[in-house]
Amino acid sequence: MGALLHAGRPLRAQDDPELFEQTVPRSLVHRAAVSEVLLTGRRSTPDAHHIGAQWSRGHGFYGVVDGRWHDPMVFGETLRQACLLLAHEALDVPMDFSFLTESTSFEVSEAGMRLSRPSGPAHVVFEMRLEEVKRRAGVVSSYAYGVIAQREGVRVGSGRLGGKCISPAVYRRLRADRLEAVPPRTPVEPVDPRLVGRDSAADVVLGASVREGARPLRIAAEHPVLFDHAVDHVPGMVLMEAARQAALLALGTPRGLLVACAARFLRYVEFDSPCLVSADPPEREEAGRHALTVRFHQDGTEVGSCRVAIHAADGE
Repeated sequence: MGALLHAGRPLRAQDDPELFEQTVPRSLVHRAAVSEVLLTGRRSTPDAHHIGAQWSRGHGFYGVVDGRWHDPMVFGETLRQACLLLAHEALDVPMDFSFLTESTSFEVSEAGMRLSRPSGPAHVVFEMRLEEVKRRAGVVSSYAYGVIAQREGVRVGSGRLGGKCISPAVYRRLRADRLEAVPPRTPVEPVDPRLVGRDSAADVVLGASVREGARPLRIAAEHPVLFDHAVDHVPGMVLMEAARQAALLALGTPRGLLVACAARFLRYVEFDSPCLVSADPPEREEAGRHALTVRFHQDGTEVGSCRVAIHAADGE
């Protein structure tokens, strides 16, 4: 994952407290629940966009990992929301357009994800730069964003997201008879949540059954975070969470810290047939850190993959 070069002194929360005063409108980040909006403000310069985000210690899904760290997957969700915000506000993408994420990646440091002392939420600044913006008939058709995240002058991590913007007419043609697709009413039986770093079975996105080394993706449409609003396909954040859980399970490190995640989405993952999740053999990168690739197959075709790296918790 390529890192961005950071120019000048890092922006701190005290430099611009209004950046963290209130959440941005939920419609700009495609969230139904105000409580799921992570972004708190934006300030732009000719060179970059600075976006504030607040990470709570008590989030219902992106909670504390091993009593020590903010959940790194909240970095991925913050990046997703920040890209949508900039698409609408900086690139003037119409509100009724759809977004197709083709790839997203991030890498965080153990120190950057540490809980604040004394206790309190983390105020994080995402410094974002636009890359590879393409337009068709004057409207943005594809884009990429690069980001460096800072918290009180400490580098949290970096990331990148690339995707396409799709007009309502094109999306209707693209999705055709899938446009009204809905998730299954009853999710498959979950794997034991204790094996994948979860306290509740409701937060598990892997099925308990195993066939030829793969588990079914567990789609729980009633989940208030992963399925915050109605969709006609499986969201990318669900697949990334499944990759994280598959890696923790394969490594036997349920309290491990996700330190890198790089996802590629090749096709929409549909609701009407099983999506199978499998993990390649892990590779040791350094002491206490392993990486592996998780693959998603549907109807005999690989529809996406996610390369994840896990730092084992003490004692694992």
